[in-house]
Amino acid sequence: GIGKCVAMELARRNARTILACRSRARGQAAVEEIRAATGNPAVVLRLLDTSSLASVRAFANAVLREEPRLDVLVNNAGVTGLPFTITSEGLEQTFTTNYLGPFLLTNLLLG
Repeated sequence: GIGKCVAMELARRNARTILACRSRARGQAAVEEIRAATGNPAVVLRLLDTSSLASVRAFANAVLREEPRLDVLVNNAGVTGLPFTITSEGLEQTFTTNYLGPFLLTNLLLG
């Protein structure tokens, strides 16, 4: 999808690229594919589920703690067509995944 294409292009430009993915298996497969295609070893996987504000907070804290700087953030998470579901945090899942999670992430990473 679009996120993988953007990550591929950033890696081609020798950027340290963090793939923030819900699935460890799918994310690691994407990391390996991007590394192989670009020759850039600085492509890493971090787990993030934007439908969980706790996950967003943990991800943002790790990035702020581990990375010396952040130049670009691409928010690309999104779901559609899910049945109405309330998350464990009491929020509607689609709205949280598509809007609240990315909004919170952006604001936390701004410092």
